[in-house]
Amino acid sequence: MNTKTSILALMVAATATTVAAEGELNLYSSRHYDTDERLYSDFTDATGITINRIEGKADELIERMKAEGVNSPADILLTVDTSRLERAKDAGVLQSVDSDVLEARIPASLQDADNQWFGFSQRARIIFYDKADVPNPPATYVDLADPAYKGQVCHRSSSNVYSQTLLSSIIENHGEEAAKDWAKGVVENFARDPQGGDTDQLRGLVSGECDISISNTYYFARSVRKDVDGLPAEARANIGWVFPAQNGEGAHMNLSGGGVAANAPNKENAIKFMEYLASDQAQQYFSAGNDEYPAVPGVAISPSVATLGLFRPDDVDLTKVAKNVPMAQKIFNEVGWK
Repeated sequence: MNTKTSILALMVAATATTVAAEGELNLYSSRHYDTDERLYSDFTDATGITINRIEGKADELIERMKAEGVNSPADILLTVDTSRLERAKDAGVLQSVDSDVLEARIPASLQDADNQWFGFSQRARIIFYDKADVPNPPATYVDLADPAYKGQVCHRSSSNVYSQTLLSSIIENHGEEAAKDWAKGVVENFARDPQGGDTDQLRGLVSGECDISISNTYYFARSVRKDVDGLPAEARANIGWVFPAQNGEGAHMNLSGGGVAANAPNKENAIKFMEYLASDQAQQYFSAGNDEYPAVPGVAISPSVATLGLFRPDDVDLTKVAKNVPMAQKIFNEVGWK
């Protein structure tokens, strides 16, 4: 059986149809990964559905969909982070969908309670540290506020969605007051003002500017799979990592996902694409092509991701976490987290 035939067979099984679909699909995406090209081309090969893409920042795409209203050509919005998916829902640009495939394959904690968005890939937000300088690294997120780590911690700014959703999860798991104490303690432990992206936090460990940092796993795993400037193999050997709170709530997960647009002109094709993203083939490609963890349980992860090892994720309801973002930003402002 050739590759195209096997893909078609998979799609037939996933969508419970014996006829390949035709037509088009208008995709609004804030995912900026070249590796996603394979997802799109395989879907088109299997179904005959042409994908027309508009790419941009998540908030800009949401605002565009709002402005386009009932005349919007958008069929699907793909974006990164639960807070943005929830923002799209609150803006009224998504709709509920009824799909037995999505319900069966995507865990309840990784989908909207109203079926307006579904997660398709994950990244654990974990602690990285300099093994030479930190003999006793933090075991939990709460530990990052321990005065023992004063002057050692690097982190992104408070305006970054990863920072916001991490604090939002701490609010959900530990309460508002504990979250505020945590944020204040972390600020007191900063080695430098918050700056840069996740790769810059890892580079800070290499340069010696930081001893402890927070990053999503796929940034480190990517440096295992291919060369990343500032993260050579010999430097990575000195970096250790901790999946936090393994005796507690588990490691915080960031989500990449999508939903069907409220006024989708090609709704059936949009649902077919969402179901394809939940297939084993697409799930494996999220891991192999972009070093992410699959959303569907039991799907194999790539060697670069497997380097980080096994862990227990936090299965907190991500919808609730997303709703804590305004409170998280308020706390950041109060404690002076830039």
